[in-house]
Amino acid sequence: MKLQFWGAAQTVTGSMHLLQVNGYNILLDCGLYQGRRKKAFEINRTFPFDPTKIDAVILSHAHIDHAGNVPSLVSKGYRGPIWATPATRDLSAIMLQDSAYIQENDVIYVNKRRKKQGQKPFEPLYTKFDVFESLNLFQSIGYNRPFEVVPGVKAHYREIGHMLGSASVSLDTDEYGQFKRVVYSGDVGRHNLPILRDPALVESVDFMIMESTYGQRFHETPDQARATLKRAVLDTHKKQSKLIIPSFAVGRTQEIVYALHELIINNEIPKIDIFVDSPLAVNATEIFRLHPELYDRNTQDFLDEINSRDPFGFDSITYVRDVENSKALNNLDRPAIIISASGMCEAGRILHHLKNNITNPHNTILFVGYQAEHTLGRKILERHSIVPILGEEYTVKARVIKIDGYSTHADHNGLLDWLKAAQTRSDLKKLFLVHGELEGARALANAARMQGVPEVYVPERGQAFKL
Repeated sequence: MKLQFWGAAQTVTGSMHLLQVNGYNILLDCGLYQGRRKKAFEINRTFPFDPTKIDAVILSHAHIDHAGNVPSLVSKGYRGPIWATPATRDLSAIMLQDSAYIQENDVIYVNKRRKKQGQKPFEPLYTKFDVFESLNLFQSIGYNRPFEVVPGVKAHYREIGHMLGSASVSLDTDEYGQFKRVVYSGDVGRHNLPILRDPALVESVDFMIMESTYGQRFHETPDQARATLKRAVLDTHKKQSKLIIPSFAVGRTQEIVYALHELIINNEIPKIDIFVDSPLAVNATEIFRLHPELYDRNTQDFLDEINSRDPFGFDSITYVRDVENSKALNNLDRPAIIISASGMCEAGRILHHLKNNITNPHNTILFVGYQAEHTLGRKILERHSIVPILGEEYTVKARVIKIDGYSTHADHNGLLDWLKAAQTRSDLKKLFLVHGELEGARALANAARMQGVPEVYVPERGQAFKL
């Protein structure tokens, strides 16, 4: 049995891990790499293996950095099953279409410039037709239900509490009479957050692949996050200004909307116009509404208390789909909260809201999610005085703040606690840390060794291990 790491190796994006068992090739996630655009384009377009030789794909969840390059795999000949939980399949349907739209429109823009320069046009990474072909290959399976991936390998999903439908993957392998369990964590969630249920534990693990996004960082508590959000809204109302929240359309947006709903219901903030300006976020919210079976008990109790079945709909909120209504937000003459995608400010409508609001010192830009290296979001968060937006430079005068407490990634302690619970129920031999920047992954690796894991690795891209 061989394990090779082709994505999210010493970086946070582009998860893609290849497990070879009994002559079969199983791909764990197939995510888009995000970073410097030229490098990202090259990595995403060129697979380091033959897609037609892959026998099965297993997705941990629907975030683009874990599932966003599936259409490229299919466009290059993959025709096997794509395993996912039902909610992951539903969310992937809208997220991959949105990604294809971005790919196609980015190429149109770039090719106009290339044509003027006499250069050959680029092709999009993938199209909506590649997405449709991909969706035909999805196989939905619920939590805790074993399924055969390939002969000699059975798998099951466990809830991991990171986003709607997210899961860890346990693979039970029989290789020539030798039985081993490989567990891929996906992205590990946190305990006691609203909407999502807590991560389930895993056991009898021989080899583990675990994320390390917050490998050396510690989150605020949910109460601290709530207090920071409340202060930001009160300040916005007092200054009659704008609160701009770049947010991942799926998961984080719904969490922020839910938090604002609670604050309004409890009369902790005044009623203020809230706009969710992202067609993807609007569609994702509809899918969240379709899966109340995945809500945690606290969310169910809240809905019972307010006599509602919808945690994401209330008087103050407007969901914006069309472009004209989005543009109209630029002319608002009253305080407002604008939640828009993308979360790392690399594409989408958030770029226009930043362009129109970042130079006003009365406004606030509030980050509620991780910002990868070299992204516009990271530059703003690091307080670069001037940042490029849509090809022009803008001076950052708006107040910039962040909230770590709404992250649905486990932090340093949360990851170690989840790992420790697995250790007490297993004879864990090797741990591979992925999906983290190198410094954070190394810090988590040292802590895992001190916690008693015999062998811990932070693999490089392309590095392979025999299991």
